[in-house]
Amino acid sequence: MKTLHILSASALALLAAGLHAETYEGVQAPVSVASRDAVYADAVRTAAAADQNIPRGSRGAERFVVQADASAVRAEAVYANYAPDQNVSRGSRVNSTVVSTMPHPLAAQVQASKKASTVAQ
Repeated sequence: MKTLHILSASALALLAAGLHAETYEGVQAPVSVASRDAVYADAVRTAAAADQNIPRGSRGAERFVVQADASAVRAEAVYANYAPDQNVSRGSRVNSTVVSTMPHPLAAQVQASKKASTVAQ
């Protein structure tokens, strides 16, 4: 008899809970700038695209596009290579600051050639 009372009480509780349930409308109302037909057409076009499941570069290297002039890149590399303190930064030594007092050899050559050209004139 106790079991019957417990089951009937739980059934009534579930029924009462079901009567007072609220509907879920989502956190925010959906907002779309595209119409339903435009979204459907975009989905169909995307689904019909060739090689849609193949990521970039999986079929080998992509074509390289040159972004800078080769001579400018080489000149920059040579200038950086001849830097006097290229492996030393301001904080590379404990509790000290390294300040380069050495002139850059390529900058010295440029200045010397400028001085020679002004003297020749």
